Amino acid sequence: MADYFVVVDVRIDDPVAYKRYADGSKPIIERCGGSYLVRGGAFDVLEGDYYSPRRLVLLRFPSREDFDTFYNDPEYRALREERLKVSDMVLIGVEGFTES
Repeated sequence: MADYFVVVDVRIDDPVAYKRYADGSKPIIERCGGSYLVRGGAFDVLEGDYYSPRRLVLLRFPSREDFDTFYNDPEYRALREERLKVSDMVLIGVEGFTES
């Protein structure tokens, strides 16, 4: 089974409200087997004509099904509704493999 990675590009309009979202979603991510691999930080576009990302986050889940469980969790859906009011986010999911 392949791991499932989620690349997040987010613009935060209200840092205080977004922090509540981030703090609330972290335990749900972990409960569904997910973990943060990257959470903000400096980045560089090293090659190519890539758009200018805003704030990058990289999540890893054991499977697409685990991500779907997280994303459809009622507690997360309520947090997501609040996040939509204070940020603009792009989510990109991709299956991949990591070495154990």
